[in-house]
Amino acid sequence: MHDNLKVALIQSDLVWEDPAKNRDNFSKKIQSITEPVDVVVLPEMFTTGFTMNANKVAESMEGETVAWMKELASQTNAAIAGSIIILEQGKFYNRFLFVDPSGKVSAYDKRHTFTLAGEEKTFASGKEKVIVDYKGWKICPMVCYDLRFPVWARNVEDYDVLIYVANWPKPRINAWDTLLQARAIENMCYCIGVNRVGIDGINIEYSGHSGAYDVLGNPIAYFKSFEDGIKIAKLEQRHIVAYRNKLKFLNDRDSFKITR
Repeated sequence: MHDNLKVALIQSDLVWEDPAKNRDNFSKKIQSITEPVDVVVLPEMFTTGFTMNANKVAESMEGETVAWMKELASQTNAAIAGSIIILEQGKFYNRFLFVDPSGKVSAYDKRHTFTLAGEEKTFASGKEKVIVDYKGWKICPMVCYDLRFPVWARNVEDYDVLIYVANWPKPRINAWDTLLQARAIENMCYCIGVNRVGIDGINIEYSGHSGAYDVLGNPIAYFKSFEDGIKIAKLEQRHIVAYRNKLKFLNDRDSFKITR
């Protein structure tokens, strides 16, 4: 197990429905990181923006973006994470991909499709929670609207890090900030949220506020509104162990099962 995990959060504008331009943008940003990191996190639908035109921009797991993620992960010796639109067996998924330097791909399909925008009309809902084991760290990937549903994120697997990727709009950004902190506190884990900035192709504005929070909900990395750039959060196993041993709140979890 690695005692520390360095995570690069990349907050950026996205080019509407143009995977090639977005890959080029993120390639430049990732290659500009001057210190070794273990994980690079990109926003939700980082190749397209939050579009419902899935049939126009969807890719397969053998497509250009997955190949690009594998190549970058190998070059940088860091896992590359973020969500893209995947077409699989006739269904579209908003899929969080975690690609490690060996080329291994872990995938989580967004469970809570965003009904306010009609996402459920285009995208199939994921059915399984996923825990990624990377360098001895247990990482739980989630996507945007999942943040509003604490039961789904509930830490029954004793994971160490919860990661949300998002296109979370400016009018509700206070909820984003508050819920990221709450998920860290209630699950006694590090919680990372990576959002986008800018205005998308249907005129929705995003102000960012990407951040990383420790077990107590304290920010250890945080982006200002509309800031485009990279911040690095250093996660420490000893921080998790110390507070879980001292406070033991997870021992008092209620027991129940999700049936839906």
